[in-house]
Amino acid sequence: MNAEAENLALEHLRAIRADMGAVRDDMRDLRRRVSSVERHLANVQREIANVHTDVANVHQRLDTHGDRLERIERRLGLADAPA
Repeated sequence: MNAEAENLALEHLRAIRADMGAVRDDMRDLRRRVSSVERHLANVQREIANVHTDVANVHQRLDTHGDRLERIERRLGLADAPA
C-alpha cells in the first residue's frame, strides 16, 4: 500500500473514531435523560398512588359520617320512613 493510501485510510479511521466518540457522548446523554424521565415517572406514579389513597380515605370518612348522621336522624325521629 502506498503512503497516500495509508494516509487516506488513517484519515478515515480518525474520522470514524471521532464519530464514535460523538455517538458515545450522545448515548451517555440519552442514558442520563432516560434516567431522569424514569425518575420523574416514578414520582408521578407515587403521587397518583397517594391521591388514590387519599380519595379512599375521604370515602371511608364520608361513609362513617353518613352512618352516624343516619343514626342521629333515627334517634331524633327525623329520618324518612323506609320505602
